[in-house]
Amino acid sequence: MADLTLQTPVQFLRGVGPHRADLLARLGITTIQDLLYFLPRDVLDLTHVVGVDDLVEGNLATVRGRVVDRDARMVKAGMAMTAVLLDCDGQFLRGVWFNQPWMLQKFHDDEYVLYSGKPKRRAGRWEISNPRVQWLNADDQEAHGGLLPVYSLTEGLAMHEMRRIARNAVEDCGGMVADEFPDEFRARLQVPRTGDALRGVHLPANREQYDAGRRRLIVQDLLELQLGLALRRRTWQTRGAAARLPLSAKVDSRIRRLLPFQLTPGQDQAIHEIVADLDAPIAMHRLLQADVGAGKTAVAVYAMLVAVAAGFQTVLMAPTEVLAGQHWGTIDRLLSQSRVNRVLLTGQLTAAERRDALVRIASGDVQLVIGTQAVIQRDVTFSKLGLVVIDEQHKFGVMQLAHFASGALTPHTLVMTATPIPRSLCLTQFGDLDLTVMSGMPPGRQKVTTTRVPEGAARQKVWDFVRGKVSTGRQAYIICPRVGSDDKIAVDPDGLGAEQVFRRLSDTELKGLKVGLAHGQLDSELKAAAMDDFRSGSTQVLVATTVVEVGVDVPNATLMVILGAESFGLSQLHQLRGRVSRGSFQGYCFLFAQTDEPAANERLQELEKLAGGFEIAEADFRLRGPGDILGTKQHGELPLAVADLSRDEAALVEARQVAFDLVGSGTFDQPDFAPLKVRVLERFGKLFDLAGSG
Repeated sequence: MADLTLQTPVQFLRGVGPHRADLLARLGITTIQDLLYFLPRDVLDLTHVVGVDDLVEGNLATVRGRVVDRDARMVKAGMAMTAVLLDCDGQFLRGVWFNQPWMLQKFHDDEYVLYSGKPKRRAGRWEISNPRVQWLNADDQEAHGGLLPVYSLTEGLAMHEMRRIARNAVEDCGGMVADEFPDEFRARLQVPRTGDALRGVHLPANREQYDAGRRRLIVQDLLELQLGLALRRRTWQTRGAAARLPLSAKVDSRIRRLLPFQLTPGQDQAIHEIVADLDAPIAMHRLLQADVGAGKTAVAVYAMLVAVAAGFQTVLMAPTEVLAGQHWGTIDRLLSQSRVNRVLLTGQLTAAERRDALVRIASGDVQLVIGTQAVIQRDVTFSKLGLVVIDEQHKFGVMQLAHFASGALTPHTLVMTATPIPRSLCLTQFGDLDLTVMSGMPPGRQKVTTTRVPEGAARQKVWDFVRGKVSTGRQAYIICPRVGSDDKIAVDPDGLGAEQVFRRLSDTELKGLKVGLAHGQLDSELKAAAMDDFRSGSTQVLVATTVVEVGVDVPNATLMVILGAESFGLSQLHQLRGRVSRGSFQGYCFLFAQTDEPAANERLQELEKLAGGFEIAEADFRLRGPGDILGTKQHGELPLAVADLSRDEAALVEARQVAFDLVGSGTFDQPDFAPLKVRVLERFGKLFDLAGSG
């Protein structure tokens, strides 16, 4: 024990060894510190265990008993029942599972278990359908009146082994964990010391101790994240002076005359907040979010024209060429009567076109640039950059975005998101940005009618409906979950590839209509041509993948059929159906699912009943978690140790307030907080580009 440290490989902890160390590694536990911070996912309160005589039908209860009988049989066609009977001090309780035959193998005669659930009286006997089960060993049997931590496990590692290993870690090494909180600060937050918190969650004497320990560890986890974000914000603000971009009444009037529509109250409020930031010597870092189709692009264009009017250049960076082209088309039309020089900079320019564009940007002749990542290549130099507008920041890296801040003046930054973001993600993934939430929709927009369509005759009715609407002049999208193969003899197991769907529909349900095809594997010229044909109306139906998810604006398109709808997340489905709510006509979205899987059905049901993007974002976050929402499973999730953003939002809000107060007031720079600052920089310094923040 004397040679152990928190960084000692876990195999050297008492009771582990090489074999169990391999099992623990599957859970992400390689050091003793990892083990200490591998918190129980739940706790069993044995003080609330009741006897069979105390059961009340329909009331949640936990009962301890010994396995005395196991049985599995078919009760009717297609339905198997598994039953396991417990002897609970001479009274009997049966657990029942349907179509889960594997449950029988989990139980053994004479072992002790806990059943938790809502009991029912059936044929004079008590039973619980699909009870939660906790297997007990001899050590657990001795824990009468106490609490048992419940850990996530891996195959080959039993719960009683995990409890014993965690106990050894706390007893042998828990005292080594430093407490980075100064005494006064810890008292202010009303949390225990770190060592006491770890003992409280792994070896709880009572529920109060467990809850207090867990709260301390969650608050610290979130506080360190928010301190990292607060430091990043301070770094941005102090990295260099920003140009002030004032707005006069004359300029405001000129910009509004360029817009072919009246701004909504929500857009006006967003502009008010952005303009106030632009007319300040500290660089703006603001997130603009709103529902699909609410008019974020118009607000961004207004801000860009403020920068141009003040004598500066501005750039809008989009994550795809399709979206960059869409922004270019929109802005080029809006500015057709203006003297603003503008250029589209993407990877599709010829070498000569690119050279000419770079010369004009560097000289300042071009005032407004729209592009993809091509705008942050090393050979792109701005003469006097005042404002950067970024669409979907999470698709760009921090170091890429830092490219814009490398000049003498730090440009203002406005970030737009494709769909609303749940509050907890706003406070984390975008936590260093000020937030503008734009409410309201442009006048005339109607709610899209969304319908799940079962397999069979109902789907043929949908195709007939699509044909009927298209015959009246409307247009339709058919969305596929993947590209598929352009090989006509290739096998597509479920027929959902865009290539196969395009061929099939052209020859069957939509025969005679002008059907186009667009997906990410097409040559860029072919894809651009397909999109242009659909915008112009020469194509009536567009079979596509999610290349149309963001930025495609065809007001005449009012119909969407999403094939394999279960393959998409809720926010992505909402984003897609937003393509058919761009004009004044009623929009329709039909969801074709290939499965009855409960989680998929729950997503589609939510989409049917919810219309607002913010409600949908929260539902999607609850169902799928943060990684899937922002696509960070490919871009790196937030390295939280114990907190859960979907569960711990209240603690997150508290941690954010405390963290930004500490950094903003300068308190975090005091010597008492030096250990906590070191820990924050170790955890988040590289991720948040905090060099020089120590």
